[in-house]
Amino acid sequence: MLFLSQIKQGGVVCREGGEAHLVLHASSVYELAKEAVKNGVPLTSILEKHGLGEPVNLAELAKNNQLDCPVRHPDPAHMYLTGTGLTHLGSAATRNAMHAKSEELTDSMKIFQMGVEGGKPAEGQEGVQPEWFYKGNGAGVIAPGDALPSPSFALDGGEEPEIAGFYLVGENGKVHRIGYTLANEFSDHVTERQNYLFLAHSKLRPAAFGPELLVGELPMHIEGHSRIERGETTLWEKGFVSGEDNMSHTFKNLEHHHFKYSIFRQPGDLHVHMFGTATLSFADGIQAQEGDVFEISSPTFGLPLRNALGKADELNTEVAPL
Repeated sequence: MLFLSQIKQGGVVCREGGEAHLVLHASSVYELAKEAVKNGVPLTSILEKHGLGEPVNLAELAKNNQLDCPVRHPDPAHMYLTGTGLTHLGSAATRNAMHAKSEELTDSMKIFQMGVEGGKPAEGQEGVQPEWFYKGNGAGVIAPGDALPSPSFALDGGEEPEIAGFYLVGENGKVHRIGYTLANEFSDHVTERQNYLFLAHSKLRPAAFGPELLVGELPMHIEGHSRIERGETTLWEKGFVSGEDNMSHTFKNLEHHHFKYSIFRQPGDLHVHMFGTATLSFADGIQAQEGDVFEISSPTFGLPLRNALGKADELNTEVAPL
């Protein structure tokens, strides 16, 4: 399996197996992806064309906080963060527990059941559309190792261990998948629990991705681990599974229902789409506090994604007339 990582100061690392090397004459994964799209060839062909240089210690780079989100757009306004929920076979129970107020079937359970029944269509057919949310633009992308700043008005800041797909739109509007990373789809679950219509508010938070980008197809079954550390102790930890064997939708169906909108097929735009989870510490009664460290790991994706919970500065939101 082939992985790419982005160095904050510029430079790309390519890893196959245990060997990691700098990619020659490459400043960013984004530029390599643009080159591949422009030439109509796979990203691996561009990597072969550039060639590999000196070996590097990827774990040491991560430890020294030198790795960035694997792919960024140079203009954050042209980088979309979006996602979908209720896509995993265990996800409905967690969400339903947050929203249930009676014996009636909640909207969450209805959407989940729709996915179970129609989220994996036959080839050539369109499956049922999933839940969808907008999370923000590239200004909300947090690098591995950096703090996830929770807004001053937030009621909660909790992790969501997910897989994210990175996509670049070509000049003809054709969408190209660059690869997949681990993601912490950081959310405010207390706000969401107040009323399901607050889900949109709860998702307008930063998110972290990486450190390694998997280039190629995902395994059907993926195992991972989510952990929260408080000082020297582990506050909470739990395993999670992903991949289509553990989902009610295919990745192809989730991609289709995002990119079917022409606004998301604008040339040059970069999209990061998160595919949901079934594991939340919030569901186990955990409320993280400033300084706690979230760690999301999976052997499928190499290095773990680690971010501390931070606090954003309070802003003056008063609107001034011109």
